[in-house]
Amino acid sequence: MDQALTNIRNLSLEELKLSFLEFGEKSFRANQVWEWLWQKNAHSFEQMSNLSLSMRSWLNSRYYIDFITLQDQQISKDRTIKSAFLVDEGKVIEGVLIPTSSRMTACISSQVGCSLACKFCATGRLKLMRNLSVGEIVDQVVYLNNEAFKNYQQHLSNIVYMGMGEPLLNYKNVLHSIDRICSEDGLGISPRRITVSTAGISKMISKLGDDKVRFNLALSLHAANDQKRNEIMEINESNNLQSLSSALQHFHQKTGSRVTFEYIIFKNFNDELSDAKELANFAKCVPCKINIIEYNPIDDGIYQQADTKKVEAFAEYLASMNLIVNVRRSRGKDIDAACGQLANKNKAIAANDRALKF
Repeated sequence: MDQALTNIRNLSLEELKLSFLEFGEKSFRANQVWEWLWQKNAHSFEQMSNLSLSMRSWLNSRYYIDFITLQDQQISKDRTIKSAFLVDEGKVIEGVLIPTSSRMTACISSQVGCSLACKFCATGRLKLMRNLSVGEIVDQVVYLNNEAFKNYQQHLSNIVYMGMGEPLLNYKNVLHSIDRICSEDGLGISPRRITVSTAGISKMISKLGDDKVRFNLALSLHAANDQKRNEIMEINESNNLQSLSSALQHFHQKTGSRVTFEYIIFKNFNDELSDAKELANFAKCVPCKINIIEYNPIDDGIYQQADTKKVEAFAEYLASMNLIVNVRRSRGKDIDAACGQLANKNKAIAANDRALKF
């Protein structure tokens, strides 16, 4: 890739119009290119058939279009589809399509790898290689939407930023990608159908409030006790529960949105009623709902899935405290597509990790 070229999908429409005016063209030509980029998902200027050859040549001389390519795909017995995508630099990310009777959800990645190293998550072992661009994030949604229609004759109903990476550490590109996904000249999906999940970056949660975002926010909590949360999530040492509570209150005050708390329940670690009481007390900080998520083991075997009876008792206690609680059963476990498993057994992604050692 010629480093002098600019990634055209990083430009705003206004910036693109200015570029065309400098070239001596009408600004409506920029609208045509914009449509090819964001509605028709063109991956080359040669595909833009309503542009002249000279204009396509000029675009090639100044810009490039970044895009992802499918490397591998697996389909679970429960119909979940996991797709591995090559990004430039030879790195791999994953996206998951999760069909249910009421929803068609795309779980997408925001980074190549992850810097947070949560002990229960396979992705965190890859380390962070780079942020994904706006175009690379949107491409995942476009591809999974096409797969949903091809395989299940439905379009996406929901999008969750819960794949590889910490979305709030790629803040600008994540928010711009949501803008493209929601815009009428993009995919036209309602922001209320989008959820961004964070491991808990207090400063950035507050910034979401200041920016008055309209999408949903989920916090991967997993323990409402600083000592336990420090043990499994290093990020808690610099973003403890008190700071998260303050940030969430600020977010709710600015946006009016209810927050989702995600709580993976581990055997003999955070599955006692005393843990449920701590969670109920923490959850009082903002209007919320709680998703109890069964653990999906990764190769090291350090953590195990909690017993069903304990999970039920845990959820019943929360419900008795007038909290909205759902127990989420994992999808796609047989292809390592479930929560925390992305990159668990993908050889290409394992190669990403090995490449860091050289």
